[in-house]
Amino acid sequence: MTPALNHLIELLPAPDRRRLLARCEAVPLELTQGLCLPGVALLHVHFPLDSFISLVAQLEGHPGLEVGMVGREGVLGASLALGVAAAPLQALVQGAGTAWRIAVPDFLAELARSPALQHYLHRYLYVRMAQLATSAACLRFHLIEPRLARWLLMSQDRAHADHFQVTHAFLAYMLGVRRVGVTVAAGALQRRGLIHYHRGALQVLDRPGLEASACSCYATDRRSYSDWLGVPSFSGRLLV
Repeated sequence: MTPALNHLIELLPAPDRRRLLARCEAVPLELTQGLCLPGVALLHVHFPLDSFISLVAQLEGHPGLEVGMVGREGVLGASLALGVAAAPLQALVQGAGTAWRIAVPDFLAELARSPALQHYLHRYLYVRMAQLATSAACLRFHLIEPRLARWLLMSQDRAHADHFQVTHAFLAYMLGVRRVGVTVAAGALQRRGLIHYHRGALQVLDRPGLEASACSCYATDRRSYSDWLGVPSFSGRLLV
């Protein structure tokens, strides 16, 4: 059986965790795979293990903009804890890997039986609200380079590795900027020896330097996860 390497599931009391996992199946998530669309009822809830998901806001006449991520610290489908079946945002797989998947009716049955699951989902929803607010302010006030550094740190945390795949086009889409802006910002980080980036393969070379280059929003998100969910360290850094 695939281990339950999802922080929200690990927070549950053992009986609740066993019941939930008994209803779950481990499924592969492929890069750029769509998991839900805004306004469309969810069919499944996903608890990422070694995969991670981008939450994208859509505005008519404009490309989408990433406003959040979900990795093994969280869950896709938390709105069900509020009695809302429709997805608020588009969800695209940003990092391929595995997730626990559970059908919505089964999830709702476990939610009704487990006060602990309700408690932690409500806390997670608060953290997600705070992250959305931070993302809005970040887009308005921070320059592309520190925003890119923040995004790379968030991706590295969820990839659980110093190497991951990402194209210029995808970075531009996620950051809501033109590709030339990503090229300039990534080039500046590379010249300072913080990253190595070539043909979609990105390697973080200097994690402390990248943290120093990121905007303050990265640390703000990290504190929020730590304060409200006690998200643990992973390889010496906080998993957010």
